[in-house]
Amino acid sequence: MRITFLIIVLLHGLIHLLGFEKAFGFKEVKELTLPISKPFGTVWIIAAILFVIYGILYFINNKQAWLVGIIAVIISQIVIFFFWKDARFGTIPNLIILCVALVSLGSYLLHSEFTSRVKMDFSKNNQLSTEPLTENDIAHLPTIVQKYLHYTKSVGQPKVKNFRAEFTGGMRSKPDDKYIKLESVQFNFYEKPSRYFYMTASKMRLPATGLHLYKNETATFEVKLLNWFKVVDAKGDKMNQAETVTLLNDMCVIAPATLIDRRITWQTINDSSVKALFKNGSISISAVLYFNKKGELVNFISNDRYETDGKKYVSYTWATPVEEYKMINGYLLPSKAKLIYQRPEGDFTYGELKYKSVKYNLTNIED
Repeated sequence: MRITFLIIVLLHGLIHLLGFEKAFGFKEVKELTLPISKPFGTVWIIAAILFVIYGILYFINNKQAWLVGIIAVIISQIVIFFFWKDARFGTIPNLIILCVALVSLGSYLLHSEFTSRVKMDFSKNNQLSTEPLTENDIAHLPTIVQKYLHYTKSVGQPKVKNFRAEFTGGMRSKPDDKYIKLESVQFNFYEKPSRYFYMTASKMRLPATGLHLYKNETATFEVKLLNWFKVVDAKGDKMNQAETVTLLNDMCVIAPATLIDRRITWQTINDSSVKALFKNGSISISAVLYFNKKGELVNFISNDRYETDGKKYVSYTWATPVEEYKMINGYLLPSKAKLIYQRPEGDFTYGELKYKSVKYNLTNIED
């Protein structure tokens, strides 16, 4: 599909050379019956050059490609308007190119919102200590949680004030649906808990972008098809609560060193499970953590995370079994996770994720 579109762009650009050649008398162009002045010939070649540049930028996934594409289409369509009799069919590729450029613009705007939120936290929410995590720091934790922190190699390493994580995987909205492939990047901060999650995927071969934002106890989640049309728009008290559960889950699975946070209260259930009660401002949630004999966290289960499509919120038990512990940037962490709602008719696994990378204690978004 990308190659086909690139060919359309380049051919459309090269066709504009005909107007330039006729205007300057380099070649007789029978397809163009109307006279073309040299100033207009210059406009024709400018459009050709812009389309070629746009095609290259599009192919290498340059974030600013959409801007060049839109300018190229505007200039091209002006030329077509003045030479409508000969060039009117050029409107068709212009419309195709414009649609693709607008989709890219939508992605750019969503990603800009994501990065602006992250940059704000780097400047105003990133002052926690990163001195080494000690035995004294974890002494108040249940024995099995202490064992987990040792197992993950967290003790002796810097405390975590933020992280950046990348995932690949799949999501679906119904048990019988096929997984939609996705890629995501997220930033979490822990001075004042915040979480920013940006996801790209495709549905019915159409691009879609998802954006989770959690800051100051307030969460939103939106998914836009073609990066413009909202198909999910979740917000409100239940969403705030649900994302607080997700924040605690990230602490347990991705950044175990943050489990020393005094906003978490612990209750030991038995030798292999504990209950964590997490309070962020006015929001209180809980989850049960299950460990195996090696000290690995194997599951996280909460009754406080609602399933939602942005229109309705249903209270189902939420589970995230994790597996395949691997060394990831100095920590021994689970590399795979399943996302499950335990519905009355049976478990619904709506997502599967796999780490690409994790980085801790960054100083800016570019680290």
